[in-house]
Amino acid sequence: MNMAAERISIDQFLSLSKQFSVIDVRSPGEYQHAHIPGAYSLPLFTNEERAAVGTAYKQQSREAAIKIGLDFFGPKMKTILEAAEAICIKNKQQSNKNAAEDSGKTILVYCWRGGMRSGAVSWLLDLYGFKVFTLVAGYKKFRNHVLDTFSYPYQFNILGGYTGSGKTELLKKLQSNGEPVIDLEGIAGHKGSAFGNIGLPNQPTQEMFENVLAIKLAEEKIKFETTNKPIWLEDESQRIGHINIPSNLWNTMRQSPVFFLDIPFEERLKHIVQEYGVLDTQKLVDATCRIKEKLGGLQTKQVTENLQSGNHEEGFRILLKYYDKYYSKSLHNREGLNSLLNSIHCKSITTENTSVLLHHTHSKTSEI
Repeated sequence: MNMAAERISIDQFLSLSKQFSVIDVRSPGEYQHAHIPGAYSLPLFTNEERAAVGTAYKQQSREAAIKIGLDFFGPKMKTILEAAEAICIKNKQQSNKNAAEDSGKTILVYCWRGGMRSGAVSWLLDLYGFKVFTLVAGYKKFRNHVLDTFSYPYQFNILGGYTGSGKTELLKKLQSNGEPVIDLEGIAGHKGSAFGNIGLPNQPTQEMFENVLAIKLAEEKIKFETTNKPIWLEDESQRIGHINIPSNLWNTMRQSPVFFLDIPFEERLKHIVQEYGVLDTQKLVDATCRIKEKLGGLQTKQVTENLQSGNHEEGFRILLKYYDKYYSKSLHNREGLNSLLNSIHCKSITTENTSVLLHHTHSKTSEI
């Protein structure tokens, strides 16, 4: 006889999710807006069905809503079972599972509050022979966990530098060297300027950004506790495209040591031209026009004309000076900067700057 589905805490749920398949039984719209990272969508109701059940619950009764829900649920039972089996098989093939565990028959389930939807699907999966774990208080509990994560007093190293300093490349190199790293721009799907989303997919929702960030922070926090190495983050504005870095986390970043890569203007300009010069000209022009109010009408006109004529170097030269001024203001607009700022003078942009950066994480200046 099968054991009933086991209700577990958020910490237990997230721990087991590293090993077993997770299914989100909320509606497709809820899942698309945001979900627990790594979870598969296996909705009990469509968006329209969920609305019908919710209306019945509010306007009639809980019993009426359950009856309507059963009308939708009954014909889907076999499909849900087969989809769950396929998810477990796929997940097991893609992951390194513990050979001692029957991971193909164990599954984690959650809905919004850990109520009827996860209860119904868990009952069905348990009846069929799955070992089922459900999240107490559901996705709502996970969101509370996410928001709590941002209040932790993390130990950060902030990688600073003017636009075009190759900071993203250095973060990747630091990560490959075993350093704890979180790529905020990578999670946000944006490079952090008016030009930052050109050639990239649409950004995630604010909620999904926070969900992924919280999981990453938890992973890197474990590395810190093991190695005592602070987590590296790039020095960002609080807003990355349409995404905001949560205020508590942002405040911790602004109080953390900054390792500023001081790289000559012409080297950075060359790097920017290589990176952005290949992008669609009209999209570059449109992005320039979006900052017209701050850039100024004359300079906007000059940048636009240079880009349209193929003179990317002169166009980006104007833009780089604008962004240097903008970043300098942000850099210096933090309390206790003198005690936080560590300048590292670099002659060029290269991943070899990583070794000098690590060497000087406890000193003020160096020169390559």
